[in-house]
Amino acid sequence: MVSSASRRLSGPVTRSPKKANLKISAFDVQAFLDSAGLRRSIRKLQRAETIFRQGDSAKSVLYIQEGGVKLSVVNESGKEAVVALLTQGDFLGEGCLAGQSKCMATATTIAPTTVLVIEKDEMLRVLHVEHEFSDRFIAYMLARNIRVEADLIDQLFNSSEKRLARTLLLLARYGAPGKLEKTLPKVSQETLAEMIGTTRSRVNFFMNKFRDLGFIEYDGEIRVNNSLLSVVLHD
Repeated sequence: MVSSASRRLSGPVTRSPKKANLKISAFDVQAFLDSAGLRRSIRKLQRAETIFRQGDSAKSVLYIQEGGVKLSVVNESGKEAVVALLTQGDFLGEGCLAGQSKCMATATTIAPTTVLVIEKDEMLRVLHVEHEFSDRFIAYMLARNIRVEADLIDQLFNSSEKRLARTLLLLARYGAPGKLEKTLPKVSQETLAEMIGTTRSRVNFFMNKFRDLGFIEYDGEIRVNNSLLSVVLHD
């Protein structure tokens, strides 16, 4: 059962218990790797490597086994925006399954990262024949859609301080299956500022404030404590 506190993390709107109860178990990567006839490859990347670029052909789905990935988009005038930070257990590139021919964002690693690369046709085959995996993937995509909606609500209605706290908690996988990941993937204040729609100086101010209050430990690496949730829940 998901706690009321973790439901509030998804946004300021009230959800019915049935919707709020959406919870998925971790994808068993090793079992998937051991599946008979599975055509896949493993990519190991260093920090700041590009996995794919905006406009590249969309032809595979990737699963993050470890590390983290930043998704960013650039408009015609060259302005860049970070639209998501993905960590271990997340998929990316899934738009190709819905007929997307081009990548809509650039994916860049934010830490040493290992990804499982599955070609589009192979992913479609597995979704049809591996029912347990199919169920988990669909549950993941529904949860991801809810998170995108919550991100939009967060941008529209919450203060930059609350948006930063929520982003740090999401990076720590608060409310997801498994334990809270206290130490976050290495992410710069500039990236956090781009994600929440504010300036680096404001992020720096709030990071120092959170550290002084004991909500985070910050000495190059960011370690998140459960008490940070109080910022998100405070009206």
